[in-house]
Amino acid sequence: MSAKLRTLLTAAGSVALLAACAVGPKPVDPTIPLSGQGAFIGSTSASVSTEAAREDWWRLYNDPVLDGLVGQALTENNQLEAAAANLRAVRASLSEARSNRLPSTTATGAYNRSQSSTITAPQAGGAELPEVETYDVGLDVAYEIDLFGRVESTIRAARADARAAEAALEVVRVTVVAETTRAYADTCALNAQVAVAERNIDLQSQTATLTQTLLDGGIGNGLDVARARAALEQTRASLPPLLAARDAALFRLATLTGRTPAEASEAARACNTTPQLSQPIPVGDGAALLARRPDIRQAEANLAAAGARVNVATAGLFPSIRLGGSLGSTAFDAGDLGNDENFRFSFGPLISWSFPNVLAARARIKQADARAEAALADYDQTVLTALQETETALSAYANELDRQRALKVARDQAATAARLSRLRFDAGADNFLTVLDSERTLAVADAALAGSEQAVANAQVSLFKALAGSWVQPE
Repeated sequence: MSAKLRTLLTAAGSVALLAACAVGPKPVDPTIPLSGQGAFIGSTSASVSTEAAREDWWRLYNDPVLDGLVGQALTENNQLEAAAANLRAVRASLSEARSNRLPSTTATGAYNRSQSSTITAPQAGGAELPEVETYDVGLDVAYEIDLFGRVESTIRAARADARAAEAALEVVRVTVVAETTRAYADTCALNAQVAVAERNIDLQSQTATLTQTLLDGGIGNGLDVARARAALEQTRASLPPLLAARDAALFRLATLTGRTPAEASEAARACNTTPQLSQPIPVGDGAALLARRPDIRQAEANLAAAGARVNVATAGLFPSIRLGGSLGSTAFDAGDLGNDENFRFSFGPLISWSFPNVLAARARIKQADARAEAALADYDQTVLTALQETETALSAYANELDRQRALKVARDQAATAARLSRLRFDAGADNFLTVLDSERTLAVADAALAGSEQAVANAQVSLFKALAGSWVQPE
């Protein structure tokens, strides 16, 4: 081995040992507020427990129809398919970035038939120049020595992008499961409200008929008849909005499960009982929540990617070093390509450095720095938003349960008042206006209680969504 070649290989080996060295700032380690890692403010409510939150939280309703709809949504939802496809694309980009660690190779093959001009290559007597055929095959190899960490930083950024895409898929999955459950619960609750309205319509129809019978018998009066019919029509007017809202919830459920409105679940359409929990909701604590929320993991991955791209931009201040080599053969006849005299090769380093134009490189660094600062602020805000959403959902759930308990008492008392007023009217102790007023109060109490059932179910779903369960598809 010649001294020059030995020196060149030694230098190349030394440079390769430095290939993993990166330039630029160290990655920023995001911090989580200590006050957000303990027990939740709202975890003192009897409606929740501090046990670890469940991934398959919808199974706490013990509703086979809901289980089937959630499974269908996880399989058929188009938003999930789009997020999964985006993840595959980002992972492919990561594979492309990793390939930069390896030498790039290019195989070439060429055939050329040419003739020179007599002006550029004059011949004696002005004779025409001959046509020349050339054949060429070759293999070019190039390898970037990552002396300043540009390649590795690019790979780190791509790896962080892949983690962010994975978390984004989990965010969509959490949303799809929660909204599927909400649409199902709304459908059932609105069917229950329709049933309550229809019962009240039936009751008030009987009252209106009674007042008309009394009037026809010369006992009642026209004022009682008008009041009874007015109360009846008011209750009838509440029914169409409930039916429209029920249909909207059912169609929303169909879309979430990858179906058209015409293919909406018949089991959900027939459901008229709001899903009920049989145990307190397990919520865990703040530390478990922040480790589990996929939007926080997405923000953290975006921060890591932004930090890596600062290093990529910083590496632009320094030279780019590539080792290149070429082997090949050029001949006038294809059969002579393997002859020794037609063999060619070249080997050597290539150094490129945009030193005179450092202003552009520094501008790119400033851009990357600003994006990293924005990613850090976004991470901090995502943490705060996660805690805010959870505490808000806990408070809303606990207070809606308190409201529901009061509405149950109010409904029971209204039913008692309606019964007693009817007895007093039958005994001649009260006028019919008292009966109408008590029945109207009962109808309002029934509707409010039925609406509260829906509000409780929505509060539960909002809490489960804030706790970020169901990011793992059940078997």
